[in-house]
Amino acid sequence: MSFRETLFKRKANDMTTVTEPTLTTAHLITEPDDVYRTKAATHLTSHRLADFRRNPLLFHKKELGLVQEENRPAYQIGRAAHTLILEGREIFERRYAVGGPVNPKTGEVFGERTKAYAEWAEAQGKPAITVEQNVLIEQMAASVKAHQHAAELLAEGVAEGVVRIEYIGMACQSRLDWVHPDRGLVDLKTCDNLDWLEMDAKSYGYAHQLAFYRSMLATATGESEPVFIIAVEKREPFRTGVWIMGQNVLAVAQKENEQAMARLAKCRATDSWPTGYENIRTFDYL
Repeated sequence: MSFRETLFKRKANDMTTVTEPTLTTAHLITEPDDVYRTKAATHLTSHRLADFRRNPLLFHKKELGLVQEENRPAYQIGRAAHTLILEGREIFERRYAVGGPVNPKTGEVFGERTKAYAEWAEAQGKPAITVEQNVLIEQMAASVKAHQHAAELLAEGVAEGVVRIEYIGMACQSRLDWVHPDRGLVDLKTCDNLDWLEMDAKSYGYAHQLAFYRSMLATATGESEPVFIIAVEKREPFRTGVWIMGQNVLAVAQKENEQAMARLAKCRATDSWPTGYENIRTFDYL
């Protein structure tokens, strides 16, 4: 279902903001996570392209299902924070089970590593969040809400919209954290320390990820949007910061993405998946 057919409603402070479709948001698809994950088998994503840029052989093994993606507890906290901050409390409470079984001897919730908690979590039928984890998530959400520029970017828009098109001759898809009808793309990141955000961006390839998002949306709409990052710390003092991505950085990342996609097409055509270490290297520094 396209966004022209379904208006996105976001609840905050017991108020509902309805974003009317614009040229940008009208190209977004609303669909469940399981549908998106299923289509990832036949559509290139920014995450999979990042895998290919780092290691074509690993990319291929993941594509064949020979290597499974890690699912660390920290990832779940990040996903849950995204849900609360971007999609609202109603969806957060519907998607996650918060709490746990109470120990009758102590009157407190059983620990996360106990058998009682594991049995309770399994019975919920959805991801479980401990009380302690929920406190962290609530503090992160409050920090983002209290930041003037972050709050303005998230005051209106569409959360978790999907773009699925052919880009550079390949079927591609992206799930965009937030699209503001006037301000552009917004990506939410959780981090340990805002002071390291720009180093994290380089390590984790944020520029390439966001350039991929922007290029796909531009292919669909014919418009190139500004791109923002909202980053919030996962620990005290839970600071929030906002960055706008430089045009030159995005242009270079887009070029490198498209070069990588050309190499990927060649690898698929030849069924050759290099490691990047086929040749002898010289080690000549201390």
